[in-house]
Amino acid sequence: MLIFHVFGAMAEFERALIRERTNAGLKAARARGRFGGRPRAMDAKTSKMALTLHADGKTPITEICKTLKVSRATFYRNLKAAA
Repeated sequence: MLIFHVFGAMAEFERALIRERTNAGLKAARARGRFGGRPRAMDAKTSKMALTLHADGKTPITEICKTLKVSRATFYRNLKAAA
């Protein structure tokens, strides 16, 4: 029974070390200007262009999405965020 408790404590300690190293690595990457995650499909420029095309009312949404190479859901998500 004692051995199992010792192994459990060692595993917990090891996990805490891994968590510390991971957080330190993420912090160092952020300091270098790197951010994790999936890149955004629409930056500020394309978002503004999409809003302009949508505001004039002449261009259908399907055409706007094809032109900007984004999905309809992405277009609506950006439209909602801009409002």
